[in-house]
Parts: sequence; C-alpha cells; structure tokens
Amino acid sequence: MSIEATIDRYCEAWSDPEPAARAAALAEIWAEGGRYTDPRADAHGAEALLGHIAGVLAQRPGARVVRTSAVQHHHGFARFAWQVIEADGTRLPEGLDIATIGDDGRITQIIGFFGALPSEAPATG
Repeated sequence: MSIEATIDRYCEAWSDPEPAARAAALAEIWAEGGRYTDPRADAHGAEALLGHIAGVLAQRPGARVVRTSAVQHHHGFARFAWQVIEADGTRLPEGLDIATIGDDGRITQIIGFFGALPSEAPATG
C-alpha cells in the first residue's frame, strides 16, 4: 500500500460511523502497540485509539476527517494536513499530523496538532 493510501485509510478510520468498519480500517494500517497523541489524548494500541475515535465521533455525529494536503515522507516519517468536516458541511480549522511508519508500512505513531502554526515566533531576549 502506498503511503498516501495508508494515510487515507487512517482518515477513513476517523470517519466511519460503524465501529466494525473503523476497526477494520485501523487493522490494515496500524502497528501493534502504535501510539496516538494529540493535545487531548495519548492512546497506546489500536483498542485505545478506537475508543478515543468513538468518543470524538459521539461528540460530532456525522463528522469526517479528510486529508487536505499531499503526504510528505522520508526516512520513515510522514506529515499531512487534515480537516474535520461536520455533518452540516462546516469545516473546522486544519490540523497537522506527523506519522512514524514502520518497515512494514504500518503506522507506529501519530503526533497530532490542531489548527495552523502560529504566524510569528515568540520574542526572545
């Protein structure tokens, strides 16, 4: 599977309303013991991530996650932008994920950030 297909399958796992379909999507691309971290979660393993996804979808019924950028990758790392689209079509601010990809092509870690990067670096001095 290409890195793009892997990332798109990952986004599908965040978007499918059916728990069994989410689990099947994640089983294809998530490494055993994989870790997911964002500002609100730190999930270790597929079951923990599936639980987190279920909680997010319960708060946002009908929402889906779509990749909004190309996937850049090198040396086992990848990054891509994504966006949540609510059931009514409302688009939330984009986020950025950094993924670590194992030798078998499965995701071993995702580090997620919400929103755009700050436009200015803090003053130093």
